[in-house]
Amino acid sequence: MFPAVRVSVTYAVHLRSAPPYAGFRIQGTPIRLHTLAHRLRRLPPSCGSVRLVGVDGHAGSGKSTFADCLAGALGGVPVLRLDDIATHDELFAWTGRLLREVVEPLGRGETARYRPYDWRRRDFGPARALPPAPVILVEGVGAGRRALRPHLAQLLWMETPPEDAWARGRRRDGSAQSDFWERWVPAERRHFADDPSEPFADHLVRQCSDGYEVLPRTTGTPVR
Repeated sequence: MFPAVRVSVTYAVHLRSAPPYAGFRIQGTPIRLHTLAHRLRRLPPSCGSVRLVGVDGHAGSGKSTFADCLAGALGGVPVLRLDDIATHDELFAWTGRLLREVVEPLGRGETARYRPYDWRRRDFGPARALPPAPVILVEGVGAGRRALRPHLAQLLWMETPPEDAWARGRRRDGSAQSDFWERWVPAERRHFADDPSEPFADHLVRQCSDGYEVLPRTTGTPVR
């Protein structure tokens, strides 16, 4: 899909108490975004010297904006957009290419090089370098897929109901992209039915009036 316009903003992130979810318990005390960032920096590396942090959720759920905020709180760390990896022909069948071009080189301590996909030209653009960094965010639908989870230090899931997220995405992209959305929604449904991310998330992220709620799972997270 066409990448949305990126807006750099600063939010407070709160961990607030919430009712229990099926299969796990949620608890927390209020923190700010820099505290979440501090905790991510302290995680053990997960891919060579890099802490890969996945930001997953339904299309239109606010992943890109949240990832921008978190990247800023982390001091401007790189954000790998899965919109740059997916293509018209490979909405979700890009795992092998991402592993070869990005994950495996980073795991060896090398600079990754990948060619971002141009959705308007329907072709790949010039190669882009992604050197190892202490933290790299991987943002997009499918960031928490089965093949990537072993390489993630943490997985964050944007807790927005799918119908609400898709409606937001349709409004954002306008009528020019209506045909694309007609194809995208069933493809996303199939992907998450076959390879769900949300049950494996370490934290659930919700937008609220004053920023975000980040709710940590403390028990019951399935084994990755």
